[in-house]
Amino acid sequence: MSKLSKSAQKVQSALEKHGLALLVVELPKSTRTAVEAASAVNCQVGQIVKSLIFKTVESHRPVLILTSGANRVNEKAVGEIIGEAISRASASFVREKTGFAIGGVAPIGHKEKPLTYIDQDLLAYNEIWAAAGTPHAVFKLTPEQLRQATQGEVISVL
Repeated sequence: MSKLSKSAQKVQSALEKHGLALLVVELPKSTRTAVEAASAVNCQVGQIVKSLIFKTVESHRPVLILTSGANRVNEKAVGEIIGEAISRASASFVREKTGFAIGGVAPIGHKEKPLTYIDQDLLAYNEIWAAAGTPHAVFKLTPEQLRQATQGEVISVL
């Protein structure tokens, strides 16, 4: 097995810290978008976990929304659940708060623990795929493993 890049190894270590025997793999194909990731691992777009970072408008806290690759997040609806409006985070905010660049944000291993929410639509799948620190790294897991590792609250993101 080849050595993982620094960011992918960070995710692998975070998985192990959470007691998850899951394997990060780095692929020759891009996994930057949900469509690219689904093609690279040969699954449905809905099985891809998009790790999207938002920012609360007033308190500027990072918010991680783990959504199905088939869905778009309704920011207004999620803001109502949180109790504060959210907006898309800039690339610099994402890197500062997570340690990852957009396109490789993993659901775990962040510099700062974000408020975390999981799209209920991911629960419909037996297995899902998440980014692992780079636009070429992913790992396979179950929705329950995702919930356990992130302690995310399951919500409707639509």
